Amino acid sequence: MTEDAFPRDPEAPEPAKPPVAPAAPAAPEAPRPPAYTPGSAQPRLNRRVHERYPQIRATSGYGDPRVTHTGPGPGAGTEQEPERSSKLTARLTLALTVVIGQLWGLTIVVDEWMAGDTGTAWWGAGFLCLSFLVVLGLWLIDPEDR
Repeated sequence: MTEDAFPRDPEAPEPAKPPVAPAAPAAPEAPRPPAYTPGSAQPRLNRRVHERYPQIRATSGYGDPRVTHTGPGPGAGTEQEPERSSKLTARLTLALTVVIGQLWGLTIVVDEWMAGDTGTAWWGAGFLCLSFLVVLGLWLIDPEDR
């Protein structure tokens, strides 16, 4: 596999090859930034980030004087309607209790049916239908909450 995972732009200029350093330099040179070889053929996109976006500084965010408030604002994360929340929590708790009861009842009904006691199984099926009607009633109590 000689293919690169990220192929280059075919219109992009070839990257510059690093110059061959002499064996013994006469004078030490100042360190230069690494050669920037982007993959775009458009010159306006080939600039460094700080040249493209001069408004972004190293202190942008925490030291920027334009930032006056941080966070979502006062009151964020607090319950705005505690009565509605408690009502929904109570209804959810009742519905989950009924669903758990239905699963337990279904287990008992299947066991009795397999044992041949069909009378008890029919009473259990009635219990399951009644519990379904209870959940349906809980759902119909307050239609504007949906």
